[in-house]
Amino acid sequence: MNKSPWKTVRLEKVAEIQTGISKSASRKLTDPIEVPYLRVANVQDGHLDLSVIKHISIERKNLERYTLKTGDVLLTEGGDFDKLGRGTVWNNEIESCVHQNHVFSVRTDASVLLPEFLSILTASSYGKRYFISCSKQSTNLASINSTQLKQFPVLLPSLDVQKSIVSASKLWDNAIERTEALIAAKEKQFEWLTSNLINRDGHKRTSASGLMTEVSKRNKNSTIERVLSVTNHSGFVLPEEQFERRVASANVSNYKVVEQGQYAYNPSRINVGSIARLDDWENGILSPMYVVFKLDTKKVCSDYFLHWLNSSEARQRIKNSAQGSVRETVSFKDLGAIDIPLPAMDVQKDVTYKLNLAQKEISLLKKTLEQYRSQKRGLMQKLLTGEWQVSSSQPVAENMYQEASA
Repeated sequence: MNKSPWKTVRLEKVAEIQTGISKSASRKLTDPIEVPYLRVANVQDGHLDLSVIKHISIERKNLERYTLKTGDVLLTEGGDFDKLGRGTVWNNEIESCVHQNHVFSVRTDASVLLPEFLSILTASSYGKRYFISCSKQSTNLASINSTQLKQFPVLLPSLDVQKSIVSASKLWDNAIERTEALIAAKEKQFEWLTSNLINRDGHKRTSASGLMTEVSKRNKNSTIERVLSVTNHSGFVLPEEQFERRVASANVSNYKVVEQGQYAYNPSRINVGSIARLDDWENGILSPMYVVFKLDTKKVCSDYFLHWLNSSEARQRIKNSAQGSVRETVSFKDLGAIDIPLPAMDVQKDVTYKLNLAQKEISLLKKTLEQYRSQKRGLMQKLLTGEWQVSSSQPVAENMYQEASA
């Protein structure tokens, strides 16, 4: 497993590992004290989500033992594979905070092992491989216990090398955080722009029914094999990409055909945003439960309609339509009853141009974000295997950042 030139030591040799407090510990207390309680949901990969903090009562005499201290490395036990070995470094964000029994705290001997370096190591492919190998040996398919964590083989370069790797990682983290913040700001701006351009006062409104025609073409003789589904986060997707397997009946001759440029939705999931236009494939087939429709492009620009469909106003009106149904479904007739702001075609095209431009900027930023994340993963892999050597601190890290991001 270790391709690094550095020696490895068991984690228990260079750190103390503390398990957390179970909820049952809050029963029958003689001298209770209520304190903040860190849970698995709070510990993400590389950061903390402190939006919701629970509290727990513990024995006052145990407070010192379980209270998190600055520099403690937090690692999640598991439960699901996405929660396995998730972690970050605690910086005393909340005073007198303890942690639950499904979160480990690791207190390193900082004279030989920096907590930030350990956090990078456990989050790397090297660390993830170890946790997955441990989980396969467990009765729970996605968990690691304290004994296995104690045996974690820590790569142990000199403190100078650790500092340099931590410094390089922080440069990428800063770039990633800035880009994430910029994307969030641009998306908020885009939502305002959509509302301002489409839903502005003075635009004539018309029922969507006059713009749409339902399509019920069937896959006779099963000539089309590409089965699709519609999600609220990625639009049209191949089910095998979402569920890791093909999800369809053996006989797909009754499936509905959807062609490029047409729209489709599941009447039972449109209220959560599962409606989209087919852009990435020439055609596909959908379960018979789906509604497929096309637009009259002489009356409405398809991009304009798509932007309206994704607007907060349209989402809310669709949700309201579903609430009137026993099963919270939206039929094609229900969707057609919603009115849409519809200015002249030249205005629609002008609005579309501006919104497409803003959307493209967000798309480019998201690609940049993925490149930063990929570059960081690649960099950490090379540094932790020793393929790229570092000797001392900041200037080296800065040079590597400039070369990789150029």
